[in-house]
Order: sequence, then structure tokens, then C-alpha cells
Amino acid sequence: MEEITQNTVSVEDPKQIYGLHDLLYKEEVYNFIACCFEVHKNLGRGFLEAVYKDALSYELEREKIPFEREKKFQIPYKDIVLPHHYYCDFIIHNKIIVEIKAQQNIVDEHYKQLINYLAVSDNKLGLLVNFGEQSLKFKRVIL
Repeated sequence: MEEITQNTVSVEDPKQIYGLHDLLYKEEVYNFIACCFEVHKNLGRGFLEAVYKDALSYELEREKIPFEREKKFQIPYKDIVLPHHYYCDFIIHNKIIVEIKAQQNIVDEHYKQLINYLAVSDNKLGLLVNFGEQSLKFKRVIL
């Protein structure tokens, strides 16, 4: 007969159990998403993306979160830079790309767009935030 043993894990930080300590830029993302929730709480859904971007800019300034809006990125191709540019909605802390949506559902094209922004910007983390649903939705995308 086999002996049955019970393994216990003792950790000082319970977040380690769930791997939350490994999230890329977790504090920066947490603070940014708090601003997004504030915007959604006050505006709800139904506005155009531009309205959410304006309100989010206000909240980011209020919380002293460094950001650029409509950041322009060039697209290198072989030995040239293409004449077309990408403009991400926001870049926060000069390292996190943010794409804002105000649509009923997020589709694969939105993820692909964010991945392209990450590729041309050399950033590792992007956030896709949708204000168009009943509750605020966001996804972390890592390149």
C-alpha cells in the first residue's frame, strides 16, 4: 500500500501562488486601469472613443501618470522607413502601449493592431481597453 502525503506550501506573499508577482509593469498597469475605471464609472458606455481619450487624459494628468497621446511610430522596412506611420492612442510611462476602443466587442483585428504597435515601438506590453461594453474590459498583450 502506498503512503499518502500532503504537501503544503508556505509563502510570505500569497500573490506568489498565483504568479501575480511576475506581471510585467504591474504597478503601472494597476494605476492606469484605476484611471480607466474612474472614466467608465463617470461616463458609462455609449460615447465615441475620442470622449474616453479626453477623459482619460484628464485622469492621467490628475494622477501624475506620465503619458503621450497619439504617439507616432515609424515603420522600418529593409533599409528604408515607410512613409506611413502608426499612431497609438497612448503610451504610458514611455513603455506601455495603450489602444482605446468604444465598441460592443473586441475582435481579432484589434489585437493585431496592438501587436503591430508593439512591434514597431519595441515595447513589450500593450493594453487593449474597451469602454463600449456594459463594464470596462481590458486585456494585457505581451510581445
